[in-house]
Amino acid sequence: MATKKGQGTSKNGRDSQSKRLGVKKFGGETVRAGNIIKRQRGTPTRAGDNVGTGRDHTLFALIDGIVEWNAAKRRVSVKPFSAVAAATIG
Repeated sequence: MATKKGQGTSKNGRDSQSKRLGVKKFGGETVRAGNIIKRQRGTPTRAGDNVGTGRDHTLFALIDGIVEWNAAKRRVSVKPFSAVAAATIG
């Protein structure tokens, strides 16, 4: 009889679940209030107009509209449909 447990596959299989981070809505896509725009750790991207920040730094839409990314300022905003329509007409 062995006095020690045999070393086998019991040391394997401890990888963590993926957290599904990243951009969920890209520029020009329509969103409804509450839709998640980006899941992130920390704030590499900041919340702009009509975008809220969750406890875990998730960015989400506060109103219905169209997503607009500003890469230079690292911000994301949601433009209301009425403002987008006025910009294309005028």
